[in-house]
Amino acid sequence: MTKTLGSIITAIVTPFDDKGAVDDQGFVELLRHLAANGSDGFVICGTTGEAATLSAEEHLGLIELAVAERPPGTSIIAGAGSNDTRHAVQMTEAATELGVDAILSVTPYYNRPNRRGLVAHYGEIIRATDKPIILYNIPSRTGTNLPNEFLAELAQLDRIEYVKQANPDDVAQIDGLGLYAGNDDMLREVLELGGLGGILVASHVVGPQMRAMVEQPSARAEIDAELAEIYAALGVTTNPIPVKAALALLGLPSGPLRLPLVEASGDEREVIAEALRKLGLISDRLS
Repeated sequence: MTKTLGSIITAIVTPFDDKGAVDDQGFVELLRHLAANGSDGFVICGTTGEAATLSAEEHLGLIELAVAERPPGTSIIAGAGSNDTRHAVQMTEAATELGVDAILSVTPYYNRPNRRGLVAHYGEIIRATDKPIILYNIPSRTGTNLPNEFLAELAQLDRIEYVKQANPDDVAQIDGLGLYAGNDDMLREVLELGGLGGILVASHVVGPQMRAMVEQPSARAEIDAELAEIYAALGVTTNPIPVKAALALLGLPSGPLRLPLVEASGDEREVIAEALRKLGLISDRLS
């Protein structure tokens, strides 16, 4: 590995203002808050950051802002994947020039390329950067799974150094790839396997507890059990709807979502609020 990217990496939301524009000030405030509460790395403009509804200018502007305002000791990872290889290359080149530490590159989605196509796709990404590349395997969103034996093949390519594994049925250490949990409820398993940590959503609200899972192995099972309800609450509907609702309840920058995502319903918000209350993060008065 050329660089340690961190163990609690938060896939940070993109705060918007009341008019739906990117809230730069809120983004920086949230970045600093998370760094002070367990996060040692950030994915900028991933799924949780609503990258699918950001313009290229907004996307790259957020990456530039994150690099400029980087909290000391943290890594900045650019979400730069696409189902269009040309666009993924352009975003990877631009993010690299902006000074990120690594590139998160999701499996091309919707068009479901075969293996030869995937190898060719990642070959182009490799040529577009000198930074480490994190593969992102999330078949529930992309429609394509990267089996472990294929991940091992991709690991032989230059600069492909990590995998964010979001397929809970296929979690394993792969020679040549640093393993990151791609779902919050997979963090304990990945750490027990000797993985590096996770690229997470719940760390927006329970970052110190997730940090403790890394640093206190003997308490890992107990902490994981305590966090099970918040993990479930943050999955009550499509990500990042629940985490933005949770941040709003905590008084942290979040703002509205962009269509086709909509705000949490009253029932969904109550599920989230109850999980936060049980952890002592909000009172009845705040929810």
